[in-house]
Amino acid sequence: MATQKTTSDKDRKRDHIELTARAQLAAATLDRRFYFEPLLAAHPEEPPFQQSFLFLGKQMRAPLWVSSMTGGTEQAGRINRNLAKACRKFGLGMGLGSCRVLLENDERFEDFNLRPILGDELPFFANIGIAQLEELLEQKAVDKLPALCERLQADGLIVHVNPLQEWMQPEGDRFRRPPLESIEELLSNLPLPLVVKEVGQGFGPQSLRALLSLPLAAIEFGAAGGTNFALLELLRSEEEKEAFEPLTRVGHSAEEMLNWVRDLLADPSLQPACDSLIISGGVKNFLDGYYLLERSPLPAVYAQASAFLQRALVSYEALETYIEQQLQGYYLAKAMLKVRGNE
Repeated sequence: MATQKTTSDKDRKRDHIELTARAQLAAATLDRRFYFEPLLAAHPEEPPFQQSFLFLGKQMRAPLWVSSMTGGTEQAGRINRNLAKACRKFGLGMGLGSCRVLLENDERFEDFNLRPILGDELPFFANIGIAQLEELLEQKAVDKLPALCERLQADGLIVHVNPLQEWMQPEGDRFRRPPLESIEELLSNLPLPLVVKEVGQGFGPQSLRALLSLPLAAIEFGAAGGTNFALLELLRSEEEKEAFEPLTRVGHSAEEMLNWVRDLLADPSLQPACDSLIISGGVKNFLDGYYLLERSPLPAVYAQASAFLQRALVSYEALETYIEQQLQGYYLAKAMLKVRGNE
């Protein structure tokens, strides 16, 4: 957003003198991911020009996804409604937090009933854990999942894969079969788009190869660098913290995963069936998002979770201001910066 002229030239110049020392840009702090090209574009429009594009079968107006966060808590309803309202205003896609509680009863249904707020045009996905999927498959009750999506008017389902989180969680579930087997079985029974995501460690190259080979709507990275849910759960169990803490430092960054995806797509032995990515995990701001989208070999959006959650807890106005600033920054970066190595 352009700075408004609320001070005199005299005041502005005095500020410049006083702040010069603080504004020195040390070479060590430069972001070396980009070339800065100040001659090649005008400032983006205000508000930034947003051209709609198709993603997961729906129209979005900005390449930003509200990643799955909270579900089944007392605050979830207020948080989710703030998030859905912001998604509608800015044209963002949204994944719900875990809908496990809705598989048991509809007591908290209104906390997740966001389609009336979000509108019909934007992508909106329900979410369950791989442990719940395994249980439903064993019970021959997987038909509950399309029914869940229908009640929520969701476009499809996200399955989150979280083996380290479940292991570290004092009350966590234990997987009795490899998650890939459960996902493959679900695909033969689910007449809806399916997204598979990790929750803070990301996927290694063999897992990415397997996922790219499946007819998924998208892969969501859930890469290392954001909220480490395995560590979060371990901190709730002090007696086991020292024993298992080294495992919480295992994982893959979003950039590392993009490099693997690029290499896998170049492998003629792979027959890819998934053609979209949601790049999440360790995306701190719009500059990270722009960089990762420019590096993606597949159509993609980038996602944030904790930054949205923090503002949504405060107020809708705080969330709206944050998203507006992030989008302004993204379009300014898109106009002025070129990613190194993309020549």
